[in-house]
Amino acid sequence: MGLFGKKKGATKACCCGGSCTPEAMEQAEGAKSAAGIKVLGSGCAKCNALEDAVRAALTELGMDAAIDHVTDFAQIAAYGVMTTPALVVDGKVVSYGKVLKKDEAKALIQGCKR
Repeated sequence: MGLFGKKKGATKACCCGGSCTPEAMEQAEGAKSAAGIKVLGSGCAKCNALEDAVRAALTELGMDAAIDHVTDFAQIAAYGVMTTPALVVDGKVVSYGKVLKKDEAKALIQGCKR
C-alpha cells in the first residue's frame, strides 16, 4: 500500500520552486551579509507601512541609516523568510509576518545596534 510513499522521480527543489540559478542564489547570499537595515517584501501596502514605521523610528533615534527595500524573492528566501513583511538589521532577521509600530521597530533597532 504505497499511498503515502515518495513519488517516483520527485526531485528536491529550493524554496523558489527550482526556478533560480546558482548564480542568483550566490548573489542573494552575498547581499545577505551586508550591514544595514532592510525591509523584505513585495512592495505591498503592508511592506510600505513597515518601511514608514522604520523610517520614523530611525528619525526618532537620530540615526541616518539607509533603508533597502528588497523585493527579489530569491534574496528574501536567502534570509529564510517565508512570510513578509520582514525587517532585517545588520544581516539578522528581527521581525517577520507583521507590520511593526514605530515604537516596536525602534526597540528592535536599538537592541541590534548595541
